[in-house]
Amino acid sequence: MSYFETRNTKLETGNLKHATRNMDQLAKQKSERLKEIFHSMKKVLVAFSGGVDSTFLLKIARDTLGVENVLAVTALSPLYPERELRGAKKMAEEMGVKHLLIESNELEIDGFSKNPPDRCYLCKRELFGELKKTAQQENISCIVEGSTLDDEKDHRPGKKAIGELGIRSPLVEASFTKAGVREVSKALGLPTWDKPSFACLASRFPYWEEITADGLKKVSEAEDFLIGLGFKQVRVRHYKGLARIEIFKEEIGRLLDRAIREKVVEHLKKIGYQYITLDLQGFRSGSMNEVLR
Repeated sequence: MSYFETRNTKLETGNLKHATRNMDQLAKQKSERLKEIFHSMKKVLVAFSGGVDSTFLLKIARDTLGVENVLAVTALSPLYPERELRGAKKMAEEMGVKHLLIESNELEIDGFSKNPPDRCYLCKRELFGELKKTAQQENISCIVEGSTLDDEKDHRPGKKAIGELGIRSPLVEASFTKAGVREVSKALGLPTWDKPSFACLASRFPYWEEITADGLKKVSEAEDFLIGLGFKQVRVRHYKGLARIEIFKEEIGRLLDRAIREKVVEHLKKIGYQYITLDLQGFRSGSMNEVLR
């Protein structure tokens, strides 16, 4: 079950001007700056995953430029679970924007499956290269993506590829943090305002451990199962035959309940894990990067 299937996602068509009544002054200033950035672009292609940041970006682009000047593009990829794709399709449909799906198989990129620390660079260079081709076909000069200031703090080699290809990051330009995006998203009535953070499934593999189609499938199935049990934020870190589960600290007690714990163990063993472990530090974004620090 996807995040959007658990709630009513009727999306109001009101614009940012009306929502600013419920924001503090700083959020208003950042929001106005974001609108100015989009006005200068006139027509944009939004790299759209359906997550918190790209949904907010798409919403502001649509409200500022109109549906006729906005194109959302989502990659069909083994790194992108079906639950996330369903959510992206639903949000684009409710916003009324044109939504294209393009094929992307990162496992075919030279060196990607070996999972080096610059894996994200290889992925972004390929993906945004394809988006540039799409933008040219659609006569669009500006491509935008949803990085925030929080992404500047962690190991993000994909930023280099984004810079090399001339992709814009309006949320960074307007000084938005993830918390700021959530705040304004809530004021706008976006159902994604409290959606759990998501990163591609390749981030579940420790560096230099090969990323395989089978491993990605196991991770996706394991996370789907845990989400289906009601855990809000889930990562299943994949170490060949071992799964390391990360969930919010406040949910750890629930996972340790005997009935739930036995269900999790049974299901993860069924899909191919020999050992199932729980990370007592709880969920933290980018935990695989800790070995690089």
